[in-house]
Amino acid sequence: MFINITDSKEAANKGSSAGLVHYLEKENRLDHKQQPEYWFNGQQTRIEPYKVMRTINNNIAKLSKEDAKFFLVNISPSQKEIAFLKEQYGEDGAKEQMKGFAVRVMDAYAQNFKKDGIHSHEDLVWFAKLENHRYYSHKDPEVKQRLKKRGDRKDGEQMHVQVIVSRKDATNKIKLSPMNTSRGKNAEHSKKMGQFDRVAFKQSGENLFDSLFEFDRQLKDTLAYANVQKNGKLAQREQLGVLAEGASQNYQSRSVANELAQGVAEGLFTTTVGMLAAAGKTAASFLEVMLEPMYTAGANIVPESEAEQKKKRKKRSQGQQITR
Repeated sequence: MFINITDSKEAANKGSSAGLVHYLEKENRLDHKQQPEYWFNGQQTRIEPYKVMRTINNNIAKLSKEDAKFFLVNISPSQKEIAFLKEQYGEDGAKEQMKGFAVRVMDAYAQNFKKDGIHSHEDLVWFAKLENHRYYSHKDPEVKQRLKKRGDRKDGEQMHVQVIVSRKDATNKIKLSPMNTSRGKNAEHSKKMGQFDRVAFKQSGENLFDSLFEFDRQLKDTLAYANVQKNGKLAQREQLGVLAEGASQNYQSRSVANELAQGVAEGLFTTTVGMLAAAGKTAASFLEVMLEPMYTAGANIVPESEAEQKKKRKKRSQGQQITR
């Protein structure tokens, strides 16, 4: 799950939102064969572009000429995640699920500010647009190498949601900037300043997706794993190595590993032993699974798959019910 907040230079967000709204209408202009995608938020599902522009542009009380007026939030599931949604809900159902997911992401966006009066998407002024495709730009290597033309569609699953969210809250009184990383003297002061933790926001999106859709995320597909591999210290990468070995065993150990990986990414553990000890009994069970042999030594026995084990447990359970 890739969630990004576009900076002011790319979003051109110090003036009118007209240009961005027009740009995000591109699929409706280019593809007349498919049903148009309307703008939506937590209250409405068929919002016209002129209303989006007018509402965002009017919600700018006491903002100066140089202040950002809005921000662009990009919610992009991976190709694995999109394929999973389509398998579970079908083509149209997957789109509706993504729209509902976007509302939950904007709840997390609001809560990340930790400001009084800002608790959910209802406290924000925002509009979202689902897009089915992505297109090559002049920045893409394929275009530079003349393998693709600018404007060509990219292959694969590309469904994503773009959100325009106002700098001011729904009352047009409180300033909310996700670009504010200023730290106060203490937790209370930071809360007053409205500090926004962008990494925590991105992580909340991944956690939301997994919990809402019961998605079995592989450790190497997590944000925490990617962050540690890119920016982590040697000790953190060693801790991930231990987690990766255990996560390969089954769903339960993978779930524990994914949770511990978030702590590793945050630098909470100085050693691998400390990492596992911090999880208490969960760590103990995790270690047992990790160290459990995949087959009996000296015997040519093929280990049972998880599916086979589940079938046997189900049969035993049914047999017990019949006996009773």
